[in-house]
This record gives sequence, C-alpha cells and structure tokens, in this order.
Amino acid sequence: MKEFPVDLELLTLANQKQSLAAYNDKVLLIVNTASECGFTGQYQELETIYEQYRNHSFSVLGFPCNQFAQQEPGSNLQIQQFCEQTYGVSFPMFDKVNVNGINTHPLFEWLKSAAPGVLGSQRIKWNFTKFLVSADRQRVRRYSPTTQPMQLVADIETELGITD
Repeated sequence: MKEFPVDLELLTLANQKQSLAAYNDKVLLIVNTASECGFTGQYQELETIYEQYRNHSFSVLGFPCNQFAQQEPGSNLQIQQFCEQTYGVSFPMFDKVNVNGINTHPLFEWLKSAAPGVLGSQRIKWNFTKFLVSADRQRVRRYSPTTQPMQLVADIETELGITD
C-alpha cells in the first residue's frame, strides 16, 4: 500500500488551507458527499457519529463531489450553508473534489488503492461511499453508499479501542 498523503494540503469549504497532518493519529471516516442525492440524509448520521466520537481521536471528513449525476452543483458557500442549516453539520467539509478519472483528488487515489471495491475495482460508484481509516493508516475499510453510517459504529469503536 502506498504511503498515506499526510502532507497533502486541503481547502475547506470556508476557503481555508488545512493539512491532512492535522488529523495524524486519528481514526478517519472519509466520505464523498452530495447535497442533491438520495443518500443526502446520511449527513444526519454522519454528524451523530462525529459528535459521539470526536473526543476519542476520531473525525469525519466530508468531500463534496459533483461527478455523479451532477448532484453537487452548488458553490462551496452554498454547500456549507446547506449542510449546516439542513443537517447541523459541524464535521470538517472540504472543497469539491473528483473521486474518479484523470483529475482524481490524491486522497481518493490513495483510498481507492488501499481499499478497492468489488472485484478489485478502483472506481467509486456513487456519492456517500465511505472509507474508515485506522489511526496508523494501515487499515482501510470501504463501505458502499447504501451502508448507513450508524452501521459503522462497531467498526469505528473497534478502531478506537472502545469496548463494552
């Protein structure tokens, strides 16, 4: 597996630079999102999970993507306002990215190579594909868009070392 792009500079929806290094030693749930998708309601569960585990070295990172049926047509400001006003999103959201094709964002290149899809496919099939990345970046699990975020709680708790 290639090395995690820790020094990658990201741009937030608020147009501020943020290095991936800010998330060192955290378990990450990385999701490509869209505001006009049938799965958009998953923002609510993603926010719930973020609130529940954010103090346990965990973060959700959202990356809007307009590659699937143009379901994320808005500007960064429109996306930010929609997420905050409609779903109360407080987890980090970043600039719109491509997750497939020649202009694929480097983070998604790494994620797709670390956790290929069905039959080894590198393509992301739709919005709200989720990647759970271990704090040491040695384990990456990929989840389909139809997998509800709350279904990931057991896997998140395992990565965080939380036991009953």
